[in-house]
Amino acid sequence: MRRITASVCCSIISADPEDSLGRIVPLHSQHRPGSMDFNVKKLASGAGVFFTRAVQFTEEKLGQAEKTELDPHLENLLSRADCTKNWTEKILRQTEVLLQPNPSARIEEFIYDKLEKKLPSRTTNAELLGQYMLDASRDFGQETPYGSTLITVGEYQKRLGSAEREFLQTSATTFLTPLRNFLEGDWKTISKERRLLENRRLDLDICKARLKKAKQAEAKAALLSEEVDKAEHELRVAQTEFDRQAEVTRLLLEGISSTHLNHQRCLQDFAEAQATYYAQCHHYMHELQRELNKCANAVGAPYQSAASSDPASDAFPSVPLSPGTTAPASSSNKPKTLAMEQPQIPVTGTRKAKVLYDYDAHDSSELSLLADELITVYTVPGMDPDWLFGERGNEKGKVPVTYLELLS
Repeated sequence: MRRITASVCCSIISADPEDSLGRIVPLHSQHRPGSMDFNVKKLASGAGVFFTRAVQFTEEKLGQAEKTELDPHLENLLSRADCTKNWTEKILRQTEVLLQPNPSARIEEFIYDKLEKKLPSRTTNAELLGQYMLDASRDFGQETPYGSTLITVGEYQKRLGSAEREFLQTSATTFLTPLRNFLEGDWKTISKERRLLENRRLDLDICKARLKKAKQAEAKAALLSEEVDKAEHELRVAQTEFDRQAEVTRLLLEGISSTHLNHQRCLQDFAEAQATYYAQCHHYMHELQRELNKCANAVGAPYQSAASSDPASDAFPSVPLSPGTTAPASSSNKPKTLAMEQPQIPVTGTRKAKVLYDYDAHDSSELSLLADELITVYTVPGMDPDWLFGERGNEKGKVPVTYLELLS
């Protein structure tokens, strides 16, 4: 019991005392500027109040004193607020890890935020990679096939890095900042009022215990009736202060519902920022593949990525490989089963497709597209798997698979 009492006393007495109206008065404010006058009696009285509360708290934990229970609605609000605070902290921390995996960079951002200084612009990894590729192209020769390819890939890497930077900035503004504002603003206010409520509850229970002892002493004729009257008056005052503080705390806790609505909007903004970022990356990578195919065709070697999947074959399983990858007829050392697995077939069945992005045809063999329109698509033998043949009314032409959402 001594250990518990000592620890509680240390934690409570270290807090700032309260005035007669229950307002917190910092210890340093009790020194008048330019004066050595210090209210020792007031400090001693405040310390006595905190010690009495510590004793009451300890006796409640040991089951030696009665405790006033909060009403179920307020208890439910307190539990809900704690849950909101705990999960907000976890979501905030994990989102920070997602957006910035480098722990050192996160510490740097934290320091700048606490110092209320603007964080210097940081080059993204994709931008740095793109710059390295551009620098390498100058050493290898920009007119060489390798050098020109480095330039093409490097430029798109820098575009990806720029899109990532914009995504990080948008996420920080629309998602991380509101979560931090709740934890560092609203939650601190709620915590302060909860501590005051706990102090009012302890004072109320102390007054109840005093009144009980006074009545017991009166029954034994050890105390006069004015002692009981004084204890009853103190109890009424403590009850009034407790009820007032409970109402203030309840109003703050009910504001958690508004916090949930605000965080819900922030989640929607975060998801929208993610969708925009990934759509930009998808668009840039498709354009990069098209540029690389053009470069490869210019030197007579069709470009094929062994690691990439075949989007058209997922939608049309019977599509053969592109002509550049089909085994030539004169090759006698190729397995015959390979030729059987890649039969040349007529035009496949048509399907409807929704256009995801605008697309401008680069030559007369392609079909220009407008976002959200519906077209008919199909494949033909020997066609590049990254492309489909599209029809819109009397207009026909090749269309890129990555710009389409195939409908069942």
